[in-house]
Amino acid sequence: MQDSYPSLVIAQNESVLTVSIDRPETLNAINGEVMHSLHDLFSDLRKNKNLRGVILTGAGDKAFAAGADIKEFSFEGDRTREISAFGHETFNLIETCPLPVIAAVNGFALGGGCELAMACHLRIASKTAVFGQPEIKLGLIPGYGGTQRLPRLIGRSRALEMLLTGKTIEATQALKWGLVNMVVEPTELMQASSNMLQKISAPLAATKIISLVDAHFKADDAFEREIQAFHESFKSEDAREGVDAFLAKRKAIFKGK
Repeated sequence: MQDSYPSLVIAQNESVLTVSIDRPETLNAINGEVMHSLHDLFSDLRKNKNLRGVILTGAGDKAFAAGADIKEFSFEGDRTREISAFGHETFNLIETCPLPVIAAVNGFALGGGCELAMACHLRIASKTAVFGQPEIKLGLIPGYGGTQRLPRLIGRSRALEMLLTGKTIEATQALKWGLVNMVVEPTELMQASSNMLQKISAPLAATKIISLVDAHFKADDAFEREIQAFHESFKSEDAREGVDAFLAKRKAIFKGK
């Protein structure tokens, strides 16, 4: 199984599958390889009848996933639309997975990392976890469902505060706002995630519950509009300035163009 999903480390303990994004040198930034591996894995898991659930985390103790790999984005053609659309497709596979999926958030969950955590059914955070959607600081918008899932979880006003200012929140605040289900000590994170899965006693009923709850939240074309807006945001001068400044480690100067 391991060789089939590059950049992921996969381990199975009885009926629980643990999946770790294995790019600690980049704070587990989500590049194309990671996204394709997640897509293939969660496509395959739909056929697996022997698992109780999945725990998704990041390698090391600094980050769950510190965002999408900006270096892979392009300002030319439809590339950004394709990246966003494939990210949506992948995260939708996670959100609609018939197996319960728990995000064990062990550090930074920013941008695409926060969106990945929100696509999971439940979120358990280490006390060291930090959440945020800082795309606006690059002159961009979230491209993997952040504008839709964040307000569903924490409400419109709080979501707008995070999305419009790019502010980050720590684990205790995320718990108060409803972004995570539980906060634990770093050393207890994986055991707490496993314990949560053990409490889900009836797998068939759990699958039906996930399906019905997902049906309640389905919007008509909101996700598609985010994909298009994400692509269009790359056409702005502000986006070029924001990304250039990020890569050069300098402060961006936005002109509203």
